[in-house]
Amino acid sequence: MKSTGIARKVDQLGRVVIPVELRKVLAIKEKDLIEIFVDGDQIILKKYKAYNECVITGQITPQNREYAKGVVLSPRGAEILKHEIEFRFGIKA
Repeated sequence: MKSTGIARKVDQLGRVVIPVELRKVLAIKEKDLIEIFVDGDQIILKKYKAYNECVITGQITPQNREYAKGVVLSPRGAEILKHEIEFRFGIKA
């Protein structure tokens, strides 16, 4: 685990502010869901990602498929990726 060197106080309601620098790096926007995990004496925060959510479109469908190293694509996401590969690399995918 990497240390950020950032410390924040817990307020009266038990809230902690996630610094803007970290929110930008992790693409966390206002109203995004955050998952909370406990590992021993550590609290781990992770940007919530719905199970089987397409990494390109964000769609959750029964047709979504998981590919290499957990990359999930919807049919539409696969089409977008295919066109992007063809455009950028000039090859038929």
